[in-house]
Amino acid sequence: MIKQLRVDDRLIHGQVALMWSKALGTKGIVVANDKAATSGMVSATLKMACPSSQRLLIKSVDDAIRIANDPRGKDMPIFMLVDCVADALAVVRACPGVIGEVNVANVGRFVAGEKTSVLTSVELTAAEVAAARELCDCGVPVFHQVTPNDARSDVAEALYQLA
Repeated sequence: MIKQLRVDDRLIHGQVALMWSKALGTKGIVVANDKAATSGMVSATLKMACPSSQRLLIKSVDDAIRIANDPRGKDMPIFMLVDCVADALAVVRACPGVIGEVNVANVGRFVAGEKTSVLTSVELTAAEVAAARELCDCGVPVFHQVTPNDARSDVAEALYQLA
């Protein structure tokens, strides 16, 4: 079971490695990112950032979807990370009943082009805003929460304010 799917353009970093994996009580982290899955340097960097208490898998988005849907992992609490809303939408659509919640936490800082500030640390292009709206309609809780100690903000409500 994917306890939380987090959208974070940095993927694994201090907040994720130390705070979120502990708060969620996960045993494994799955990074679902096509670039990380094919780049030895990116993969090595993510491995260094992952705490030894967590099993780490770095997979393409398609391979991560297969892992999420594998019945052998249904009882294992997993924390999945993607770096954009479009990938989160792809995972949620392809994994009905497997994703517990989606945290759109830190996204958009490294994307070129015109962006809209949706929430603190969330800046989305027009295509990502559209993907976020679809994500909010998938029947899974979608919120913004940078650290476990922060209050949750409803992403759908923030998107509604844009219209």
